[in-house]
Amino acid sequence: MIDDTDRAVIRALSANARMSGAALAAAVGVAESTVSLRLKRLHVAGVVRGYHVDVDIEALGVTVQALISIRLVSIVREDVDRFRREAPTWPGVLALFHMGGVDDFLLHVAARNASDLRDFVLEHLAGHPAVAHTETNLIFDHVAGRGLERLLD
Repeated sequence: MIDDTDRAVIRALSANARMSGAALAAAVGVAESTVSLRLKRLHVAGVVRGYHVDVDIEALGVTVQALISIRLVSIVREDVDRFRREAPTWPGVLALFHMGGVDDFLLHVAARNASDLRDFVLEHLAGHPAVAHTETNLIFDHVAGRGLERLLD
């Protein structure tokens, strides 16, 4: 179970994952050794899974992002598990969400342009034996939420 100090560590790292141990300790108001022990425990417990870089993909020449809703032919566990393993390995896939409801998966995809997005759909989804239906929605803008802050209160 995490306590208020753990929450403060997570909150500070969420704002700046590159924060040094000393800066993190100062932000949280505890000794650096305490922060080190807390971080190690949070890693072992799987609460903190890693640190990530936030890349502006447009700066890399990627101009199109889409969310693709996917319905499978069947929801037999083997088919679902196979699709869940395969899809994240395809080029341009940023995230895969396994859903409840009408659609089985939601795929977040990035492409250099509309033609590359079309090719992605044709090469990886249209002929896939497990896929019954797809619906592609273009993303005009993406704004990161700050919902984690509320969950840590």
